[in-house]
Amino acid sequence: MTNIHEQAMSNVYQQVLLRLLGFFSRAERTALQLLIQRLGVAAGGMEQIGDFKVLAVQSGSRDSCYALALLRAAQLTIASRAPATFQLRVATLRLNSTDPMALENIHRTYSALFIHDDPRVEVLMVDNREVLAFDPVAPITKAGRESDRTNLLMIGHVRSMDGPLDLWDNGYLATGEFWGQISRWNHGVDALISNDSPRQQKRFMEGLKRAATKAGHNITGHHEPGYEGLFALLDDLGGHGYRRFYAEPDRQPWRPADNFETCRRATLIDIHDMLVSNLEERWPLLTEFLGFQADELAAQLCDNDYTSLPVCAHLRGLDACFVQGRTYEEGVGEYLQRALVMMRRKQLPERLCEQAMEAFGNPKALAEQRARTAIELQHGPGLSEAQLVCLLFAPFVDEGATLERFLRRCHPGMLVALPDLHRAMQGHPVADQIKQWLMDVSGLPVNLVSDLYRMKSAAVDEGRVAELVIGDVSADPADEHLSGPGESSTGG
Repeated sequence: MTNIHEQAMSNVYQQVLLRLLGFFSRAERTALQLLIQRLGVAAGGMEQIGDFKVLAVQSGSRDSCYALALLRAAQLTIASRAPATFQLRVATLRLNSTDPMALENIHRTYSALFIHDDPRVEVLMVDNREVLAFDPVAPITKAGRESDRTNLLMIGHVRSMDGPLDLWDNGYLATGEFWGQISRWNHGVDALISNDSPRQQKRFMEGLKRAATKAGHNITGHHEPGYEGLFALLDDLGGHGYRRFYAEPDRQPWRPADNFETCRRATLIDIHDMLVSNLEERWPLLTEFLGFQADELAAQLCDNDYTSLPVCAHLRGLDACFVQGRTYEEGVGEYLQRALVMMRRKQLPERLCEQAMEAFGNPKALAEQRARTAIELQHGPGLSEAQLVCLLFAPFVDEGATLERFLRRCHPGMLVALPDLHRAMQGHPVADQIKQWLMDVSGLPVNLVSDLYRMKSAAVDEGRVAELVIGDVSADPADEHLSGPGESSTGG
């Protein structure tokens, strides 16, 4: 890079910083100075800041985009005052549940902050355990899509039989793996930046432990609360979170394999206390500068990067209809009532309550919403309604303990084939039609259904960490008993 080009880019970065600071309130400018101080201390002094690299996980959510703007302001401010500034790695995990709008938000945020061509910033994404340059328009790979879908199904089927269906458990486990691996890729990073609140951190850690237990890990050690204990927990999980489900030769390695350090050396820098302005005050920075777009109802209620409000309501409806023997509308109605209680407890605008009632309380709108959600699930996780209902019953584990009940409720015409279904899962020869039915209704190949047949359901204490409700909106512990077949939130 020539001196002329360096000066031109320096001027560009200075203009980006000035425009960014123009959206900051006085409180945010104070928070920015505190962030710079915190980074300097973590680096061992400002004279060491040029050798300091931090990781910011970017999900495209409201708070992760806002936190990245604050972090970028710190990086450019230090650069304007000192010979060097810290290195920044921003990384995104691609899952089937990743919203295309979230990818667009990430791309617009990166463009507004002018980070794509900045040599001080690495812009990465992970698809099917492969580290790649971030590409907002590249679809998730076929292998990544199938792997994510299979992981979701396997974890869902081994849950405790008296516990709810946590459709988002795979998101917790995949994200934990991702954080651990991307932290040590390409010489590693010195620190992980977190903008999650202590409560959100606690929920993520509980979700990760629950998912890891279902995936066959013995989580017995004591870990520090929140993300202070994250890397110790990831060390306990080892290099493969899904080892219960796949033999060693079937495990997809992290790639490029030679680019990962053996030892992890990242620490935590918690900046949740620096997100000082309330949501209404952040909107100009988010929308006018970063170009952030979101469904306002979802943005207010869903703090989980894996959660979809329509999917949560849909699961509640299916659970009522097929498992409880009531109606789909009754299940969604119960979900709506709990949602409205929490929305009003949070003092959200009444127009949002009306929006929720129109989406989930109007019979005609609900029928349309159910159809749209079925399409969302088919295009996202790749699950049909029949496969979701199968997950609600989890009929294969414990040697098919609930298979007969599942057939009586959902597929009475298959009761006559019950002995053949058991034989198929035991590995005995059966008619091709029996195998095809198992694959169609489960969404899994017969060999994995047979593996589930030999597995015991997980003994997980799900009472406090598995709720259907919407995101991280409950205001007191009592709300955490509003359980159902879905899962609530983690991160912003």
